[in-house]
Amino acid sequence: MKTYENIDWDTWQPSERAVIVYITDREQGKLLLIVKKTGLGKGKISAPGGRIEPGESPVQAAVRECQEEVSMTPLSPEKRMELRFQFTSGYSLYGEAFFTDSWEGEPRASVEADPFWCELDKLPWENMWEDDRYWLPQALAGKKLRGYYVFDDDKMLSQNLVEIDSFE
Repeated sequence: MKTYENIDWDTWQPSERAVIVYITDREQGKLLLIVKKTGLGKGKISAPGGRIEPGESPVQAAVRECQEEVSMTPLSPEKRMELRFQFTSGYSLYGEAFFTDSWEGEPRASVEADPFWCELDKLPWENMWEDDRYWLPQALAGKKLRGYYVFDDDKMLSQNLVEIDSFE
């Protein structure tokens, strides 16, 4: 079984790079989530996001993905999380999670996602990726984090989460 400890994360290279964006309505105490309709995590509850296109910065990808998936434009997204996923299949993914409490537009469904507002104290952990319950509450609280995860399909086998002062 692969574990966090037996991967050389210093030389690890991802197959793909992606972003995920959490939009919070602090006044209402809600978080925008989606039911993912396509690709990795299809059927799971997550947040808008997707692959970083060639020549695109992570922030540009975050804005574009929100516009494409939920018809919303996040304003001043702040990076709070770096995610490194290694799957036993050999697939690997590096992700950056962004957070904002300001946006333009109203959530609308797309081919990729069905958006909905969820109360922050009632997040549907049982339908989300297993790693989310470890890092998402801390990132929502404003902490900056770096996470390392090993998955077999959608089952988390191993993880390590580190709080950091800043991203280099």
